Amino acid sequence: MYNGGRAGLTFWSPNVNIFRDPRWGRGQETPGEDPAISARYAAAYVRGLQQPYTSGHHHNRLKLAACCKHFTAYDLDSWGGTDRFHFNAVVGAQDLEDTFNVPFRACVAEGRAASVMCSYNQVNGVPTCADAAFLRGTIRGKWRLDGYIVSDCDSVDVFFRDQHYTRTAEDAVAATLRAGLDLDCGPFLALYTESAVAGGKVSNADVDAALVNTVTVQMRLGMFDGDPASGPFGHLGPADVCTRAHQDLALDAARQGVVLLKNQRGKHRDVLPLRPAAHRVVAVVGPHADATVAMIGNYAGKPCRYTTPLQGVAGYVARTVHQAGCTDVACWGKNQPIAAAVDAARQADATVVVAGLDQKVEAEGLDRTSLLLPGRQAELISAVAKAAKGPVILVLMSGGPIDIAFAKNDPRIDGILWAGYPGQAGGQAIADVIFGQHNPGGKLPVTWYPQDYLQKVPMTNMAMRANPARGYPGRTYRFYTGPTIHPFGHGLSYTQFTHSLAHAPAQLTVRLSGDRAATTASLLNATRTRPARAVRVAHARCEGLTVPVHVDVRNVGDRDGAHAVLVYHAAPSSSSAAGVPGADAPARQLVAFEKVHVPAGGVARVEMGIDVCDRLSVADRNGVRRIPVGEHRLMIGELTHSVTLGVEQLGV
Repeated sequence: MYNGGRAGLTFWSPNVNIFRDPRWGRGQETPGEDPAISARYAAAYVRGLQQPYTSGHHHNRLKLAACCKHFTAYDLDSWGGTDRFHFNAVVGAQDLEDTFNVPFRACVAEGRAASVMCSYNQVNGVPTCADAAFLRGTIRGKWRLDGYIVSDCDSVDVFFRDQHYTRTAEDAVAATLRAGLDLDCGPFLALYTESAVAGGKVSNADVDAALVNTVTVQMRLGMFDGDPASGPFGHLGPADVCTRAHQDLALDAARQGVVLLKNQRGKHRDVLPLRPAAHRVVAVVGPHADATVAMIGNYAGKPCRYTTPLQGVAGYVARTVHQAGCTDVACWGKNQPIAAAVDAARQADATVVVAGLDQKVEAEGLDRTSLLLPGRQAELISAVAKAAKGPVILVLMSGGPIDIAFAKNDPRIDGILWAGYPGQAGGQAIADVIFGQHNPGGKLPVTWYPQDYLQKVPMTNMAMRANPARGYPGRTYRFYTGPTIHPFGHGLSYTQFTHSLAHAPAQLTVRLSGDRAATTASLLNATRTRPARAVRVAHARCEGLTVPVHVDVRNVGDRDGAHAVLVYHAAPSSSSAAGVPGADAPARQLVAFEKVHVPAGGVARVEMGIDVCDRLSVADRNGVRRIPVGEHRLMIGELTHSVTLGVEQLGV
């Protein structure tokens, strides 16, 4: 597209903020609520976009420049009278270290992103785009960013005019450039930097440093190398976008993203997948039954073509009957055509109801106020299920979770699929799953909470950990222990998998770094009540310190399928007892995962290495990471394996 004059070489993507609150309108842009998944996604996304290469004697060239956004603790757009332009996120060092900053660190340190974008909000009273500790100290200092830091669009103007962080515009320029910002998305620096320099508030060196960081990335992109057509990617153009391979990839991504939430048992077999021979006439109803634009969510390019759910189902059966049942996704008011959808279900061999949300419900600038389906959608679904002659399959499109307890508990609703916003080929992917062409293997990347969760958790409360004394239940599967509609990681298959542990050590020793004359005791923390201990990650020899875990996955069903092996970790009994005062470690946390395809009756071995310093450490309230000494538990499906971490003894 660059060669066609329709795009640049810098893309401000990916969004790797943690999906902390189920109401967040932009959660659909992110990989979910888990830091480990978000970190791995971030690094892989950046590597895939940038594809660094060597050209002649030039090293560290980039195909494209990626940007990890929005740093940091940015996950509120507009809720309860508070918006992202005025929000001060009060966040403890512990939550920054083990939750909010995890994907950004991976983005820069592992993915080697060319750019990081600071956010609109303040964190602990300081706008992120004017926070020197964040920009110069953490991003460029600790993580060693090789690239530039950019503001979210008009962020500098926002912290001057809306947040009133500085007295003058020139002070705002000085605050952000000295903090480490290199590029302003917006006109603010262009308007006021000259006067800030003239007034002595900004030096030429400040401007030069920002210029070097931005222009260097342009050089790495080859933007000063003459005609792009003569470069290594000069043959690419708009015609390469909609190739068959790329359209097949869109379909594969949509299929892999479908999560099977419910599959009720029939007389002799599970209801799903449906059989075209037995279900020749299928009613396809609901506000998303013939969806096109809604399937691509936000921040999407122009699709090559759409395959709607109605079209996808029509490809498998003799005849489809289509009734929307709602005039739109809002489905509000007396004049909704529910009766027509009910009549269609009454006459069909099977019914597929496609419901959910869209960009009028959740979007940038628009957080949700409810976890329920909009308007009369639930009424439509229940009425159709009550009248249907054959099986009823509910398909949900949404970015965020939905309280669908009524459908989960309704025995007349035989199957439930969540498709997210599945993209241009979404309708085909949904039909492929319903009719068994594809065996679903997706897992939920977020917790699906009940509606009453919202009454206990203001969006403005950034704390991840529960506070029972105040009735605060905590956030995400790592800290929330209340009831769920569907838990994080839930997802069924048309086959069954079992796990067996092929190899994992029972003990591992943490070696200490630094002055070997120091005693072990000086590098350990002990509680007053018991001699449990923990080693600071900074004091451990982390290189090569991994727990190898080899798992055999057996497909004991009669269908080939893909399975995600999820490895969770629990620190010794309690983190405080493990010598990390105030750590409040997660009840469990994902530390490794791999997807593997296993043929029916077959076995596949999955080999993973769990980094002890990164994955088995916990953060204390000061944000210091420590490795608890003692018995750590690894949970893999139905398996639990214990690994005892010891520490080498030094000194006397």
